[in-house]
Parts: sequence; C-alpha cells; structure tokens
Amino acid sequence: MTQPLQSVDDARIRLGAQGYIADPSIALTAFLSVAMGKPILVEGPAGVGKTWLAKALAQAQQLTLIRLQCYEGLDEQKALYEWEYGKQLLYTQLLRDKIQTVVGQAQTLREAADAIATQDDVFFSRRFLLTRPLMTAIQSPTPCLLLIDEIDKADPEFEAFLLEVLSEFTISVPELGTITAIHRPQVILTSNNARELSDALKRRCLHLYIDYPTPQRELEILRTHLPNAPQHICQAVVRAIHKLRGMDLRKPPAVSESLDWARALLALGAPALDEATLAQTLHVILKHQADVQRAAQETAALARAAMDTAT
Repeated sequence: MTQPLQSVDDARIRLGAQGYIADPSIALTAFLSVAMGKPILVEGPAGVGKTWLAKALAQAQQLTLIRLQCYEGLDEQKALYEWEYGKQLLYTQLLRDKIQTVVGQAQTLREAADAIATQDDVFFSRRFLLTRPLMTAIQSPTPCLLLIDEIDKADPEFEAFLLEVLSEFTISVPELGTITAIHRPQVILTSNNARELSDALKRRCLHLYIDYPTPQRELEILRTHLPNAPQHICQAVVRAIHKLRGMDLRKPPAVSESLDWARALLALGAPALDEATLAQTLHVILKHQADVQRAAQETAALARAAMDTAT
C-alpha cells in the first residue's frame, strides 16, 4: 500500500527514516510535488544527493522506483520500447507450417502479403514488446516514482520529446494504439548543470537546487550513516572537506566522498585525521591527479583545519 506524503513535516520525518537528512526546502518541495502532481527538477553539483533523494522518496512512500539514466545519444526507442525482432523471427520459424496454411490459397505475391498482413496483431502484440523505462513507468500496475537521471546529458531533441510524455503520460504505439498511464508516476529529474535546460522543461517542474550541505548538516549525515564512527573523526572529516571545497579544484569532494573518507579512516583504524593520514588518503576523495597534487601542497593547513574545534 502506497503512502503519499501528507505534509512538509511528514516529508522530513519519512525521508529521515530512510537516512536522508532533508533541509526545509527539500522537505517542502517533496511534499508540494505530491500535492500538486508536478515533477521536481533537482539541480546541483555531482554527489550532493540528488539521485539519493529520489530513492529515499520512493522508499518513504512505498513506490516502485523506475530509473531512466540519460546519456548523449539517448533516443525515443531506447527510452520507450523496442520490438524484439529476434523473438518475432523465432516465432515465425516455429509457426512456419501455420504461415503456409494462411498464404496457401494466394495466387500472387500481393495476395500472400495481404494474407499475412491480416495476422499483424499476432506478431506486433505485447508478447513481443520490450519495454524501456518510460513505457515501464506508464504501464506500471502500481504507483511508481520515475527517476530521469542526469537529463542534462541527453540531447535537446530528447528533452523536447520528454516534454510531450510528461505532459500527458500517454504513448502512441502504431501497432497497438495509445497507451495511457494507469497511475500517473511521480517524477524526479536530476541535472548536474552540464548544459542549460530549456525554459519549457523548467516551467513544467518544481525547481530544487541542492548545494553542498552546511558543516552541521553534513556532520548529521555522517552520524546517520556511520553511527559507529567516533564523533571526532566525523568532525575532522567535515572540517577538512569544507576546507578542500574552498580550494581551486577540478572536482571538489561531495557528500559521497565525505562518507567514503570516514569509512576509509575507520577501516584503517586511524585515531585522528593528522597530516600523514590525510596525505595518504587524499586519493579516496579526490578523483583527479591534479587535484590530489594541489591538495598535497596544503596538507598541513588541511590537518590544522581538521583538528581545529573552533571551525
């Protein structure tokens, strides 16, 4: 049984129960999306919890999560459905005798083709339809949450097509007719701002920008997901991470890296995030060698920040 969000406080509490620490703007937008039936467009840096929010919302409401991962070159066919031509060919071979019976009285190729055409609904039926995420969400027999992840990676042409689907939640399959959603899916789109999205898409969505969390909220996230981690280790990680985000790095560490760093320190049995430990573990949180080299020049300052209880 699905359980739609009932209020802003309900959204915050239920997301928290799934391990997602929602600030007031996130809880408000999540509730309004349900109350108004509008998609959410979640923008922000990579690794701040955009995809995680969709997963937590689905779990909090007991919805099936269906994910469409976007990428350059994604087209309608890969997002909607495909015909299983190999399966159709196999059935054709297995039913060869029956096909001979259907066309047996034909005197010309045209008559044979016309006879076979009367059986189109056999070979172009749901039996041979391979559904992709958008079709799966629209056909879902139970309410679901559709996550359209990293929409900014898809081409503008696909974005334009998506607008039509999100407007009506109907899909036209020439061989089958129009398929309308049994349950209108909740929709979350995420973007890392790789390109500017169209105004038309933004108008159809509630907008939510998730930035890097404050030190207090990030510490709460670490304590929620790593309850056995010492408090001073979590605090040191948060201080050092925020110091790193202030540096000129190609990819600043996100919340996911904060969690990875704390887990690494626990696995190593490190009693503190001192300069030596920090230098040895920079590659855990920094994904480009240039960033590692840049941060390695500041290990003393980073270690001081990590141990500075005043920050």
